[in-house]
Amino acid sequence: MRGATLVAQTVVRLAGLVLIVLGILIWTGTGDALVPAHVLVGLLLVLALWTLAILAALAQTRTGMAALAAAWGLVVVLLGSAQQRLMPGSTHWVIQALHLLVGLTAIALAELLAAGIRRGRPQPAGG
Repeated sequence: MRGATLVAQTVVRLAGLVLIVLGILIWTGTGDALVPAHVLVGLLLVLALWTLAILAALAQTRTGMAALAAAWGLVVVLLGSAQQRLMPGSTHWVIQALHLLVGLTAIALAELLAAGIRRGRPQPAGG
């Protein structure tokens, strides 16, 4: 399980870095042609997040956070797919900033899940 955790965490880290770079290029208007790549890498990140959520649930550690991460992955996908249609015009930057925050939160959740899996199942009090 630890090997799968390391792979999923590495995928999240690399995908997160690529997504931030692509996002900056898209946001500045110099990388509009990169949107499909951004979407594909974003889906890869969400799949890795869901993998970590499943692994955490199987390890019986951070189960509440695993459920949150599973739901958060859906939020990432829904916001990402609807982003272009939300608040078009001069206020669209608000949606772009929200998209960034939602993505960074997904990365943070993945890191917390991976740390919990590595630590293992919490011991009962007094045991």
